[in-house]
Amino acid sequence: MSKDAVNTAAAASRSDAAQVPADAGDAGYSKDLKARHVNMIAIGGAIGTGLFLGAGGRLHNAGPALAIAYLVCGVFAFFVVKALGELVLYRPSSGSFVSYAREFLGEKGAYVAGWMYFLNWSTTGIADITAIALYTHYWSLFTDIPQWVLALAALAVVLAVNLISVKIFGEMEFWFSIIKVATLVGFMFIGIFLLATQHKVGGQTPGMSVITENGGVFPHGMMPVVLVMQGVIFAYAALELVGVAAGETAEPEKVVPRAVNSIMWRVGLFYVGSVVLLALLLPGSVYSADQSPFVTVLSKIGIPAAGDVMNLVVLTAAMSSLNSGLYSTGRILRSMAMAGSAPKFTARMNRSQVPYGGILLTCAVCVLGVGLNYLVPAQAFEIVLNVASLGIISTWVIIMICHLVFVRRAKAGLVDRPSFRLPGSPVTEITTIVFLLACLGMMWNDPEVGRRTLLLVPLIAAMLVAGWFAVRRRVSATADQELSQLTK
Repeated sequence: MSKDAVNTAAAASRSDAAQVPADAGDAGYSKDLKARHVNMIAIGGAIGTGLFLGAGGRLHNAGPALAIAYLVCGVFAFFVVKALGELVLYRPSSGSFVSYAREFLGEKGAYVAGWMYFLNWSTTGIADITAIALYTHYWSLFTDIPQWVLALAALAVVLAVNLISVKIFGEMEFWFSIIKVATLVGFMFIGIFLLATQHKVGGQTPGMSVITENGGVFPHGMMPVVLVMQGVIFAYAALELVGVAAGETAEPEKVVPRAVNSIMWRVGLFYVGSVVLLALLLPGSVYSADQSPFVTVLSKIGIPAAGDVMNLVVLTAAMSSLNSGLYSTGRILRSMAMAGSAPKFTARMNRSQVPYGGILLTCAVCVLGVGLNYLVPAQAFEIVLNVASLGIISTWVIIMICHLVFVRRAKAGLVDRPSFRLPGSPVTEITTIVFLLACLGMMWNDPEVGRRTLLLVPLIAAMLVAGWFAVRRRVSATADQELSQLTK
């Protein structure tokens, strides 16, 4: 029995929507996330280690033109979230884009979307616990503690927070985001003050002369800017969390549009604005991948404990990312399990209405990351970060394909589009997909890491095919059972 038949029956039973969710995976959740939680989850998704730490190495390689790269990637990231926001208002679901892939692309589409997203967040989780261990080693108190022990401790703390309740998760993300935003706002005030007073930074007077006297906007040409795009895309990963969180908020039709629309100006202010300030304060050659660019500036003007403060903020950003990863994969895996394409135990929920099965599965993969930290502590971070980029790009592409099919069905009169819409369809979706695939292709120009990552694509594809053949009978049986219940 095809999933389209199930969707048709579901559409015919809209009057029973209050009793029977369109996605069986949506049943049983609390609605404890408030508007402030979702807004801060949106901010937290837009601000992470990609800015606090990664911008240093990218400024060194691309120069001031990095601001253009952040702006371009930010626009496409906004298109993805806008498309997802429209789908959320059409039908809120904790299964998010996996649930929409099931409706518009069939079970195979949902299967690929879900497992690629799991690949993204499980490997990102490994990168996060590795980063947390590295950042903690910054302080002498923790220097003698093995990296793998710190990684395991961080995983245990965040796991406990996720299992208690969604409200605790929301509070944790709220305060993590407050710390990140307050730090950025504080730095921007300092940067503007330095510019306005012409206070010397590292022996140089800040301003446009810092850019013009050091090679201009493109000091190394266009190619480094093009190559850095893939890393910038990863910096925006987690924006799609807004769609997952919408399934556990009481008024998604009010909360989601505000959260999504605010992402664009936040990207412009925090990412582009910060990079422009950094470029005006010091030449790109002064920044490095080994140090947060904010620490570089603050240390040049002699602010005491700048490194300690920023290290704490970057540590917070990594904890926030790990927290979000466990939250989202738990919900996504439950949606898949209810359809038969993920292990049955990932559908289980505890008394606090938390899908603990999926969260524990993600943690199990992260524990492998603890082993990676034990075996190759120096390479652990770089190895998993590039694999995660395959997951996030594929997820965003699937969201845009789902939206294309959704709009096509709306034009045929099969579904109703909400007033909150992605503009310029289908050109916007197609352009975004082409851009994302181009970013993936750019990885080939990095022979050390990027090219090796792309060579994993055939292996991942083979594993997905083998997995589908293993679960397809269970998926078909689940669909038949769902159809029989809807047509009784």
